[in-house]
Amino acid sequence: MGGGIGSLAGAAFMIRDAGVAGAQITIIERSAIAGGSLDAAPHATGGYSLRGGRMLTSDHYECLWDLLKTIPSLDHPEESVFEETARFNREHPAHSSARLVDQHRFKLDVSSMGFTNADRLELVRLAETSEDALGTSRITDWLSPPFFRTNFWWMWQTTFAFQPWHSAVELKRYLHRFMNEFPRIETLAGVKRTVYNQYDSIVQPLEAWLRAGGVNFVHGTTVTEMDLRDEGGQVTVQALHVLDHAGTRRIAVDAEDLVFFQNASMTDASSTGSMELAAPCLTMADSGGWALWEKIARGRPEFGNPAAFNSSIAESYWASFTVTCNTTAFFDRMESFSGNRAGTGGLVTFKDSNWQMSVVLYHQPHFRGQRADQQVFWGYALQPDRVGNFVPKAMSDCNGAEILQELRGHLNFDPEVLAGAICIPCRLPYITSMFMPRAKTDRPLPVPKCSRNLAFVSQFVEIGDDVVFTVEYSVRAAQMAVYQLLGVRRQVPPITRHDHSLKVMFDSLVKSFS
Repeated sequence: MGGGIGSLAGAAFMIRDAGVAGAQITIIERSAIAGGSLDAAPHATGGYSLRGGRMLTSDHYECLWDLLKTIPSLDHPEESVFEETARFNREHPAHSSARLVDQHRFKLDVSSMGFTNADRLELVRLAETSEDALGTSRITDWLSPPFFRTNFWWMWQTTFAFQPWHSAVELKRYLHRFMNEFPRIETLAGVKRTVYNQYDSIVQPLEAWLRAGGVNFVHGTTVTEMDLRDEGGQVTVQALHVLDHAGTRRIAVDAEDLVFFQNASMTDASSTGSMELAAPCLTMADSGGWALWEKIARGRPEFGNPAAFNSSIAESYWASFTVTCNTTAFFDRMESFSGNRAGTGGLVTFKDSNWQMSVVLYHQPHFRGQRADQQVFWGYALQPDRVGNFVPKAMSDCNGAEILQELRGHLNFDPEVLAGAICIPCRLPYITSMFMPRAKTDRPLPVPKCSRNLAFVSQFVEIGDDVVFTVEYSVRAAQMAVYQLLGVRRQVPPITRHDHSLKVMFDSLVKSFS
């Protein structure tokens, strides 16, 4: 249920590792395409739109790479998607030369993390406090106001999209999981990217492989109810109620059937605007993407607590934008200013931006089929409800033309540099909802102990030591669920504990005193 990367990965693991015939697998998806949050496509008003792009690393993402070693590339069938991606990154290594830019358009020296001794002590205390002790606390409960003015926080926050009010547990997990990225956070040298956007580079080849294997894809269909039987401490799914163009119907779930449920979505209720119109302000009422999880979790604590994540849009919302350039002027100026060819730099963050705006120039083309005379870049803002520095209104209320005006102001570029560009704003009310403060029991296990035939596969499950807001998390959840319910003896790739490496710990210590 749900056609995101978790479901697609789960289907692949069922075929590859559990010997399930593809024809026995059905993926039910409400939208017209698969991929969930990994979407990217031409926009109806012109140009391209993608809600976000996820950074990858070769030192982590163990389950994702395990999966992609199986999937052939669409452009180079003799290579796997993993091999294609690895080759691409060898040819286009990342090394950002303009990570932070100030209000005077100066590229800041970010070789120093800017810590005081008090900052270092607070960060270590948070990182080494147990998750039980951290509980539902927020980052601001552990770090003082001066910490949030350090170079480290500006870079870490915008790289991973943390807010000061987010979960202290999630920040702790990130500090441990990505400890080896800490010594090079200012260059983002560990970041790996796919050849195109992740829909074209990951979802499309994965879907093609599944379809070739006989997997059934049912689009335009929403699962509205599950018939559950609670008996002897076990919960069994007996039927699904679905809604499609023909109306409602009931699908029986037989005794040997298994159900994998993508509970909620970080891109639920998202919306796009145009050059003339701001993105509409949607809420949970406009989408209903949380409804089914709320229904089945009621009275069943092992199925989690959706309210911990979806109760405060103001704290889980940010906005992004995709810009399609029809001349090379903007890319030429940005490459000259940043010192990076497109695709080799990371986020360029405007440190004094009221919106906390960042942009990134991708290697071109970024879309399969993109015209040779087009170039596409992406940006986002962590504080879109604040009034801009150059546009006297909140980004939330801005159309694409106004967002470009704000961007040009921060770069002091002439209007001609973005002449003819098409900017598509995107509003994402739940994009960091999985970072919200929560208790450990607020997220179900991939296979709850009480479940006989139901698994949860999403960003909203509990996987010890791993980090949400990554493609890896959904893929790992899927692999764990498939292996457990189908009795696969092959080991799920273990999490690489860079935080246990003496070299990584030493390099991080040295960096913290730089």
